[in-house]
Parts: sequence; structure tokens; C-alpha cells
Amino acid sequence: MAETFSEADERWMQRALELATRAQRKGEVPVGAVVVRDDEALGEGWNRPIGLNDPSAHAEILALRQAGERAANYRLPGSTLYVTLEPCAMCVGAMIHARVARVVFGAADPKTGALGGAFDLQALHAHNHVIDVRGGLLATEAGELLRTFFRTRR
Repeated sequence: MAETFSEADERWMQRALELATRAQRKGEVPVGAVVVRDDEALGEGWNRPIGLNDPSAHAEILALRQAGERAANYRLPGSTLYVTLEPCAMCVGAMIHARVARVVFGAADPKTGALGGAFDLQALHAHNHVIDVRGGLLATEAGELLRTFFRTRR
């Protein structure tokens, strides 16, 4: 069954794609993320592990950090995290701890995706918080950004 997305979902994913393009311009893997609550951006991020010399500086982590600061709370109930690529295990763990209500991602990641791509962390049922996961929004655009980036690196 195909996922259904709202106009707001598409608008926020477009913003995540803009942030992914920013990462690409800096020589980083083009992934962008936005944390939204009540149709307001609380935090934004793009991949920056190379530039920050920080292996944890994934787009989602940076967006969650900014959202936590803005909300003055490490918990972000009622929020949606939009990200151009299916999150890895580290990022899914952070989303669970932040109590993100929903994640919407673009391209699936069969190598390291932790929400059904390579494996599904939520299927473990070890946490008392479950995130509503929706994948495939603007997946073609997100995937093409990644393919173009890696094609130029080879």
C-alpha cells in the first residue's frame, strides 16, 4: 500500500532536500533533516561529520539538538522529523529517546537504514516509545541527490 502524505509533509521534505543540497555543496553526504511541531520548524540539520570532525554529526542528530535547545527540553513529543534518507541506528535511537512522534523519510537505505531498510529497530519492541514511520516521500529526488553525489566521488 502506498503511503499518503499531506501538503505540509511535502513542504517540509522539500526543506530537508534544500538542507541536503547544502551538505553536498560542503562535500558531505547529502542528507538533510527538519524537526517540526505544530507546523513550525524547531530544528534543522544537514550532514556535517567531515566538517565538524564528529562521527555523530548526522543531519538528524543536529536537527534534534537544535530542536531540543529551541524547545528547552530533551523530549520532543508531538514532533515529526523529516529526513531525506532512512535513518541509521544511531539516529533512530536518538529519535526514540527524544520521543519524536513521527518520522518521514525520503529514500530507503538498504545498507544502514534502521527503519526497515537493512533492519528495523522498532521491531525489537524493547522501548516503550514507538515512532510512526512513513517512508518514500520524494524518494526519487532524494535518491538522485545521493546517486549524483556518489557518482562524482568515484
